[in-house]
Order: sequence, then structure tokens, then C-alpha cells
Amino acid sequence: MPRKIPSAKFAADRRGFLRTTLIGGAAAISPALYPALAAARSNAPGETPAPRSAQAAQPAPAPEVKSFELDEVTISDLQDGMKSGKFTARSLVEKYSQRIDEIDKHGPTINSVLELNPDAPSIADALDRERKSKGPRGPMHGIPVLIKDNIDTADRMMTTAGSLALVGAKPPKDSFVVQKLRAAGAVILGKTNLSEWANIRSSHSTSGWSGRGGLTKNPYALDRNPCGSSSGSGAGVSANLCTIAIGTETDGSVVCPSSSNGITGIKPTVGLVSRSGIIPISHTQDGAGPMCRTVRDAAILLGALVGTDPEDAATAESNGKSHTDYTEFLDPNGLRGARIGVVRKSYFGFNDAVDVLMEQALDAMKKQGATLVDPADIPTLGKFDESELTVFMYELKADLNSYLARLGPSAPVRTLKDIIDFNDRNARKEMPYFGQDLFLKAEAKGPLTTKEYVDALEKNRRLARTEGIDALMNKHNLDALVAPTGGPAWLTDLINGDHVAGGSSNAAAVAGYPNINVTAGFLFGLPIGISFFGRAWSEPTLIKFAYAFEQTTKARQAPRFLRTVGPS
Repeated sequence: MPRKIPSAKFAADRRGFLRTTLIGGAAAISPALYPALAAARSNAPGETPAPRSAQAAQPAPAPEVKSFELDEVTISDLQDGMKSGKFTARSLVEKYSQRIDEIDKHGPTINSVLELNPDAPSIADALDRERKSKGPRGPMHGIPVLIKDNIDTADRMMTTAGSLALVGAKPPKDSFVVQKLRAAGAVILGKTNLSEWANIRSSHSTSGWSGRGGLTKNPYALDRNPCGSSSGSGAGVSANLCTIAIGTETDGSVVCPSSSNGITGIKPTVGLVSRSGIIPISHTQDGAGPMCRTVRDAAILLGALVGTDPEDAATAESNGKSHTDYTEFLDPNGLRGARIGVVRKSYFGFNDAVDVLMEQALDAMKKQGATLVDPADIPTLGKFDESELTVFMYELKADLNSYLARLGPSAPVRTLKDIIDFNDRNARKEMPYFGQDLFLKAEAKGPLTTKEYVDALEKNRRLARTEGIDALMNKHNLDALVAPTGGPAWLTDLINGDHVAGGSSNAAAVAGYPNINVTAGFLFGLPIGISFFGRAWSEPTLIKFAYAFEQTTKARQAPRFLRTVGPS
């Protein structure tokens, strides 16, 4: 997502939580605290309402948005509809396409979808014929899905990472993720907008903005930021422009927009889902994952994405550790007997109202039979921030140059240096609000054999894994860790860039471990997520806990497309 606080030291955490505000703990943070803690939506039945003086001001009237037949529907709902004849894959494509035109391109103008797939109707027709003749392939058959615009499709759509520099580039084949989606019977409906280059171009960027796509808005309050870098996937799913979407994360780019847009997002263990054919930042931290309104849908989608890929060596480690059906781990009583650590240091304390909401969430877990080890702080937090950025700079140059080489001699750009030069030549369109200081830093780096890189990578893995998450979980015999994913969505400010207050994505991101966001509640009409994270390959456990929490709290609320919200 964002990050910021003018301290260039850590200013570039990229695809998500460049968490400068977290270093040094809560004492170093000075966001504006929300005055009405009771404005947090209570998940506990029988809670006394807040006094009027402590409640949020009346929100600004929303643009007129008509109800939609597919609002809040799930994969199972759509499958039941196609089985009964109420829907077809073709009709779903048409309904979602019309809805995208009505409220994404007009009305509140969320601007989450960059382009629709012109082949989606014909693909849907073929899948409808197959359903009639052979039956469905599985739960994904005929389901429209939106994918982030850094994921290759070898069709009539573009893959640009939101940059004008890649307009006209033609990937040689589908990414492995898209291959898996097509094989499962999904219909690629279109590409979503994102923070350009997944938020790695500049330390002063605005999440959700790209040169090609412009600015994506948060559907809960149109003047608020959707977070990033998977901004369009998060906003599009939340606004019911699709049932499910794919995002990518290096550090926070799935879980933060999931939190800010009130949905579930899964950032898998690095290697569980292939990255081949995805425009990269860091091969040690990149990953693609589901972004859905429910944990069940996210579990279904994750099962369709896993598999070993000879073009992504990291996936070899998933052999024997992946599952094609993660719904078997959905248990409404899944928190009973769980031992969960509450990571307070650096991850709490950035907002009083968020802390109160988290206490309600923790209390809900205890009532469901979980044992909380509180606090259970990761001793190494804050010690690998600089080394994380160092690794990004080296791997960005190496990995992006390798990706561009795959596009062939006709590609409009072939190296990171070409992109930098393109941006300079087209500064009015590509850099009207922020520059490319991180690209310049990456271009100045040497090969991956450089000692600075080798040492930084070793430090990251040791401090985030061995001496970090693993050591903490071993010490307390924990099944998972929890922390607030982030705070309420901030006001979008293209002039000054992002001003995120806090977040908890970095430990799991640097370790390459899984992380799941679930909506915990609302502050002033804005969703707040809670993150469940833990050891490598612990997706089954995290899905079980996240589902049980979701079923206990049922915190998800559909967005109302308000013009603005805020304290009284």
C-alpha cells in the first residue's frame, strides 16, 4: 500500500505498507486520533450504542446507485443460479459488464477496471455449452474474475502495470495464474487498475493511481484511498463489480486494499502460487492471491491457483503442502482450542479507535474458545526495514529486466533504464504528481552477486523468519499471530502522496509467509481489517481461523459510495 512520512530512509516499501510510521513503535506515531471510539461498529450483541456526541457526523449524500441483482453474491450463489438456469456464464459477463459501465465508468466512477476482455462473452458461451454437454469443471466454472493489470494475458487485453511505457507490449503467453484460472473454467472479465508499477516507482506516490488508468476511488467514501497496490481488485470486488478478483503483493498490496475496501484477501506463502508471467518487483517476496468478499470464496479461488510451475522454482517447495480444495478447512468453530499470539509492539497504538475495535475482535476470539497469548511481540520488528528496501532495489532491476526480455524485440521497452527514459520523455503524463526516485536507485544497483544484496537478503530471512515469526511461535507454541491490518482509509492526496498511519504486513511479507485479512468492523463507515498470519504453508490453519472469526462477527457491510465521511 502506501507508507509515507517524509523520511526517505524507509520511504519505499512498495506494493503495500511502506511502513515508515511503524518504526520505533507507537510513541513515534502522531496521526490524528478519532475522538469517538464508540463510533467503531460493535461486533458484540447487546452493546450499548454510543452517545450522539461520540458518533460520526452525518455522511455526505451518495451519488445515486441503484441496487444490483448480483450485490453480495458468492461463488456458490452463482453456481446455484447457473445450475437452475437462472444465470448463464454469458449472462453473468453481461450483467457485470453493464454494472461496471454504470458505476465504475459513470455514477460514482470508482475507476477500478482498466479494460474489459473483449473475448469474455465468447469464452462464456463456450463454457455454457460445455456445462450442458459435460457438466461443470468445478466451482469456478463460468465465474467471472477480474485480475490485476500486472498479470499477463496472451489475448486482446494489455498487461501494463498501469504504465504507458508498456502500452502495446504483447506477453508471449498467459501467466501461470491465468492458465490455472482458464483451466478451472473461470472467465477473465477484465484487468483492474493498480498503483503504477505496484507502487515501486516513487517514495512519494499515491496508491491507486497509474499513468494509464488514473485514480481508483474507495467505494465506501469516494474521497478516501483504496490502498494499494491491488487497488482496483479491492475496490472492484467490494463494489460488486465482480464476485472475485486476483491481486498481487510484495508487502501489503493484497491485505491493505482488502482491509480498506472491506473484503477478504489472502497473501499466500511465497511459492504456493506461481509468479511466472507477473510483472515483478522481488522474487523473494512477490506473490498473487485471492481478493473476495468472503473467506469461503477466497478459499475456493486459492485452490484453483496452486500448483508447481517449472518457470517458477519457488513453487517446487509447495509439493505436498498445497491443497486444491481449501474449503475443507472452513470450520465455524475453528477458533476453539487455538493458541493465537497478539503482536502489539509496532502494530497497535497508531489509532485509539482501531485499538478499541481490535479489543472487541480479540474478545470475540476468546468467546469462541481461542487462547490468546497477549502480548506476543516479534522481537526483530523494525530491524529489517532498511534491508528489505535494499533487497527490493536489487531484485527490481534484475527481475524486471528479465521479465521485459521475455516480451521480445518488439516490446516498447526492454530494460528498467528504458522505462526511466520513457518516463522522462513523457513526464507530463507519467509523472504529473510524483517522480521515479526508486527506479533511479534500483537502476544504480549491481548484480545479485553483490555483497550488499547477499547480506541484506540473509538478514531479512534470519530476522523475519528464524529469529522473528518462527522463534516467537516456537516460544509460545502458537498456531497463528494477529494484528490490525491497518487503519481507516486516508484521504487521497495526489499532491502530497499517501499518509498511512500504520499496518502489520511487513513481518509476513519479508519472511515470505502467509497473511489473511478479514474485516473486523467499521470506524466512521470505513472498514478496518484484522490480519491472521503465521508460519510458511500454514494457509489451512489461517483459513480456519479467519473463517471462524468471519462467521462469528459477520462484520462485512456493502459500500454506499458516500462522497465523504469523517468525525463530527
